Amino acid sequence: MMRKKVDLSEVLIETLDRLDGDGILLVAGNPPNPMTIGWSTIGHIWNKEIMNVLVRPVRYTFQKMESSRDFSVCVLPDPYRKELNLCGTRSGCDTNKLELCNLHVEKCHLVDSFFISESAIHFECRTVHKHFLDPVTLDPEIIKRYYPQKDYHMVYYGEIVGIFRNFPL
Repeated sequence: MMRKKVDLSEVLIETLDRLDGDGILLVAGNPPNPMTIGWSTIGHIWNKEIMNVLVRPVRYTFQKMESSRDFSVCVLPDPYRKELNLCGTRSGCDTNKLELCNLHVEKCHLVDSFFISESAIHFECRTVHKHFLDPVTLDPEIIKRYYPQKDYHMVYYGEIVGIFRNFPL
């Protein structure tokens, strides 16, 4: 397989479809920890391509995100549904999810992080802003449905430094 740098327009629909389906993997820290995410936005802010990822403070990945400025977001192909489920339900604090799922990592090309070798697409991102969701300005119906424990997400704004697609040789 060969990785090639691509434009956002070439992978946006596929990425959003995966995000809306089984999810995609957020990879942060060293050693790296993968966590399945189903909530993200991709767009343009500050004349930069930005990917927002949301992480609750109770997640092990929160510590990883707080200790590093860089992260990756990986889109896995269809056969990895079981691995996506496991990475979304088990904590990296007491489980080596990479080993358990037989997933492999490589150093990112443009940021100081890792990506999942098996990914079809991966985004290399650098945090340019972060903030906790503010319950004062958040719709009460969203609070009622998604935050009954008041465990509001941290929203990380990751500048997309590079996007890579895996192509067969």
